[in-house]
Amino acid sequence: MQTSNRRQKTRKKQTYIMTEGQKSLPKWILIVSGLFALLELMVSLLLCFSPQSVLETVDLNAKGVDYLIYMWAARQFALGFIFGFATFKKSIPMLTIAYIFFLVMFVGDFFIGISQKNNSLIIGALVMCIISSVLIFAINKRN
Repeated sequence: MQTSNRRQKTRKKQTYIMTEGQKSLPKWILIVSGLFALLELMVSLLLCFSPQSVLETVDLNAKGVDYLIYMWAARQFALGFIFGFATFKKSIPMLTIAYIFFLVMFVGDFFIGISQKNNSLIIGALVMCIISSVLIFAINKRN
């Protein structure tokens, strides 16, 4: 009987913590996260339906390129869906994981930019790394 009461108290406490956490996210974080979700979904659609608009320097007729484009589009769609779902649920842990993924992805883009000597990719990746880091900090900041 005591074990069952303890479990109920633990569940109530967890529910309370989750509910409080959801209410404590500032609106600006939800807005930015929602915009990132829409951006990722739009990039995914562009890759599927108009890859030449995103990949200007790639020979789209080369063997296997379409496969890579669809893989990239699937990744962008998944990230957009995760951002959208986490934003809708106002989930601090889910948004944190999504922004960590974003950060890792843009660190990779930074190194790709260096290896390709592409200054716009380097600058864009650095800006997005900073934005991702700030959002990770803001989401997990304790009042």
